[in-house]
Amino acid sequence: MLPVVLQRAKDLGHRVFDGDADYDLNIVGIRSADKTPNVFNDTMTVSYRLKGQWYTRSWAITTDPGIYWLNNPMRVAGTAILCPGQYRGAYKLGKHRGRYSALVQRGDMRIYRDADRDNELDLVDTSIVEGKFGINIHRASASRTSTRVDKWSAGCQVFANGPKDFAQFLSLCKKQVKHHPTWTKFTYTLLEAW
Repeated sequence: MLPVVLQRAKDLGHRVFDGDADYDLNIVGIRSADKTPNVFNDTMTVSYRLKGQWYTRSWAITTDPGIYWLNNPMRVAGTAILCPGQYRGAYKLGKHRGRYSALVQRGDMRIYRDADRDNELDLVDTSIVEGKFGINIHRASASRTSTRVDKWSAGCQVFANGPKDFAQFLSLCKKQVKHHPTWTKFTYTLLEAW
């Protein structure tokens, strides 16, 4: 039986990696129905099999940019907010901003552009664009759990707890590559809370 989060993804028509291979990771983010900006109110999950048994881990993240970037977009077109959907093979292990190990965007993704410089998340379909925007999966602080997003995310998927939670997530990603050296790409699925 599939873990609940994977059944939801499958019901929405997304690909689920449900074979017998150990550490064939299903990385799924769940965006909270609460659209309050600047808080880590979303969830990152990783589901995988190990010796035939399903395991699912989950951690607090943000899938939304912080208030700083909503008010000060990096681009005139507006701040990036990742659209729900599945992004097959869109990530690889690499360095976030050249500084530390993370999952870095390598494939095209769809984002909303929020350009009105206020404290509200604007998910407007007419603002959607597709391409490579540096929407990485990384941590906030390396030494503590962050309680506010602030400058930690300009559209990336960011873990609140860097030293423990993000380290566990990254360890699982590295195990996939160790067990399957040719599986260097990671698929990310972003769901709305249900």
